Amino acid sequence: MPQPVVGASTTGTSGPTRMAREIAEQPEALQRTLDALLPLRGEVAALARSRRRLLLVARGSSDNAAIYGRYLAEVHAGVAGALAAPSVATLYAADLDLSDTLTVCVSQSGSTQEIVETLEWAKRCGAATVAVTNVADSPLAALADIALVTRAGPELAVPATKTYTTQVAALAVAVDALAPRPGTLDAGFAAVAEQAERLLSPGDQLDAMVEQLAQTEEVLASGRGLAFGTTLEVALKLEETCLRPVRGLSYADLKHGPIAVVDQQLVTLLVAGPSGPTLPGLVELAATVRGKGSPVLGIGGDEAFRAACDLAVAGPELSELLAPLVLPIPAQLLAERLARRLGLDPDAPRGLRKITQTD
Repeated sequence: MPQPVVGASTTGTSGPTRMAREIAEQPEALQRTLDALLPLRGEVAALARSRRRLLLVARGSSDNAAIYGRYLAEVHAGVAGALAAPSVATLYAADLDLSDTLTVCVSQSGSTQEIVETLEWAKRCGAATVAVTNVADSPLAALADIALVTRAGPELAVPATKTYTTQVAALAVAVDALAPRPGTLDAGFAAVAEQAERLLSPGDQLDAMVEQLAQTEEVLASGRGLAFGTTLEVALKLEETCLRPVRGLSYADLKHGPIAVVDQQLVTLLVAGPSGPTLPGLVELAATVRGKGSPVLGIGGDEAFRAACDLAVAGPELSELLAPLVLPIPAQLLAERLARRLGLDPDAPRGLRKITQTD
């Protein structure tokens, strides 16, 4: 299908930035990924049989996707989940009993050595292993018991956009395989690509949000629950693409002290799913921070949430469980446009590379 042009180039050539083009490719990338991975749920379920725990391993944007996977595992599948500290494996070489654990390692390149080594360590500790990666012939895919290879296609811009949302989709598929009744999310999966397409045209309020953010260097992002991973991804995208320090906090943590820094100099960016038990708290938070003089920007939520914000763009018409597959799209557009507004190149942020190696 034809794609809208969502960002002008900053490199002196005509046409959109690479980041903008890759944002616009997400409807097809998500559809390809779901078509490829949904038939593998039976294999994931068989591998996880008798495994009672889920351990997720990732860094960077992939770690934000893993946070979503953990929430979904516990809320939808009833499986206890945890985020691994890779240094426990790579630096401390801890001897753990993971014989009752399914370990899912997430890396867009499949070549981040720390994640590869952590998967090897998990296997030595008795875990069954799944890789989520965008590269079929990567070391991570080769070592895992099952590789869930996303179909994002090559991603040339440094900031993860289509590789991030397809990772989230892959994790949703994997977790659904662990649920007591796999397949209950299928109607939502079928609507994901259409909703991604709709979010590529967020309306005029997004440009007004860009202008608001361009006037400040103090930004706080907050959310909770199934959308919290998206909240942290929003913060990361603004930091790496726009060189703005952004703190991402659960609104529960925000109320435990950090809210003291909120004032008229700080812009608050709230991220919400379309429904669910966290939504009333975010509406209340919007009113609280507005009362402190902070401009409030919103992504997602319902009409009451958006009305509580100074500026807001709608999210997807999906269940709270699946909204995070496409909820990042308005934030990606926001980051790309803000970078250009600030005279920065969103395709190649300062000091970053596509594959980051850690110890």
